[in-house]
Amino acid sequence: MTAIVVDTHLGWREVAAVGEGARLLLGDAAKRRVTEARAIVEAIVDRGIRAYGVNTGVGALCDVVVDRPLQRQLSHNILMSHATGIGAPLGIVETRAIMATAVSNYALGHSGVRLQVVEALVRLLNADVTPVVPAKGSVGYLSHMAHIALVLVGSGRARVGDRIVTGAEALAVAGLVPLELGAKEGLSLVNGIPCATGLASLALKRAERLLGWADAIAALTIEALMGNPAAFDPAALSLRVSPALQAVGATLRDRLAGSGIVAAGAGRKTQDALSMRAVPHVHGAARDAFAVAADVVERELASVSDNPAIVGTPDEPGVHSEAHAVGAAVGLALDHLAIAVAEVAAMAERRLDRLVNPLVSGLPAFLAADSGVGSGFMIAQYAAVSLVNENRRLSLPASLDGGITSALQEDHLSHATPASLKALSIIENAEAILGIELLAAGQAHEFRPEGRAAGTDRLYRQLRLVVGSYGDDRPLADDMAVAADLIRTERPA
Repeated sequence: MTAIVVDTHLGWREVAAVGEGARLLLGDAAKRRVTEARAIVEAIVDRGIRAYGVNTGVGALCDVVVDRPLQRQLSHNILMSHATGIGAPLGIVETRAIMATAVSNYALGHSGVRLQVVEALVRLLNADVTPVVPAKGSVGYLSHMAHIALVLVGSGRARVGDRIVTGAEALAVAGLVPLELGAKEGLSLVNGIPCATGLASLALKRAERLLGWADAIAALTIEALMGNPAAFDPAALSLRVSPALQAVGATLRDRLAGSGIVAAGAGRKTQDALSMRAVPHVHGAARDAFAVAADVVERELASVSDNPAIVGTPDEPGVHSEAHAVGAAVGLALDHLAIAVAEVAAMAERRLDRLVNPLVSGLPAFLAADSGVGSGFMIAQYAAVSLVNENRRLSLPASLDGGITSALQEDHLSHATPASLKALSIIENAEAILGIELLAAGQAHEFRPEGRAAGTDRLYRQLRLVVGSYGDDRPLADDMAVAADLIRTERPA
């Protein structure tokens, strides 16, 4: 895989690529900006200019002045006290995406960490050394970043291959030794919103692929149910001002063009159920939500998310205490994206129900080759309903959770990282739901001899390359896992 170079900052696609294993390199311009920002911090320290987290405490302790001899200890202590994560760890891909986003933020040149610190993070990534980061216990970003930073000072734990090792052992694998942090570095290592934007980048990557599958699978199902393609007529759809709706309609027309099955069903129904007829409207709206979220995340990656931000020059050093670490934009955008994906998945389950229900499908009950002896996809639809309802619960907006922390100092919380985490959970559930619909639609086509369209036949054959038709002859859960993985890792044929 080609190495990705940070010149100014990363985009969300690049963050996702590093999360999935791409190497990361610092460009010369990024190195220069990091070095210049550090020189400004040193000037602030030398002149005794009051700066949050540099020579003061943090949070509600922001008015407590920390003398120069204790500023290194402050940085070290911040990591120890902020590493309060709970529960099972994030996956390797998720942790790598967060680390890549942190490097990207430092490369903007307003954080003030030493180049040595940034390069150490890059070395860990490129050596496939991944800190162990508990997923729960943060209202924003602090604990996740602290657990990553622990490894840099030889503490904490990390994954190396299939082993969990100490931070010191992990550094040795990457050819590093424990760092002694300087002024502000502890705060910079736990500050900002790399967690939210890193995880959001992964959510965008998976959502983009899932939306492509949703269109293709819907076409396969509509064909199997002998749907009426008149709802996708370009003249009809043009009455609605929505480029995304038009794009989905065009995809459905392309997929269904020349279908013998659709032709055999012509004239049977005036119009289809909404789960078939309204695919352009729902999938188009989801694509709009995706576009908004992608724009927000791209802008956040281009933005400084440190507090304080280092500005000026070593001769005229400056520092801004602000709230750039508040991830309201990401939280709201990922809440929106999560709801959109949940609705797409809910509609998929409704089409699935029509496939397995002989009262509306015209197909064998539950798509079983020998109904009665075989239950076919009866209980697979139950599983899809379960995930749809879990998504409904997860879709409650994290950005409204609120809360008050740090003795009233942090009295508004945007919960951007939890919003990104639950968006990933909803996407994972949606991949499983669409996987079940794909299996059922493929099974339905076993009972349709009239001839598929070329566009749907490609999808059917892609499915059959990894899983055969079902005859109650094996655990259906295994097929469901294969189908979900197909949606997660490949694009529809």
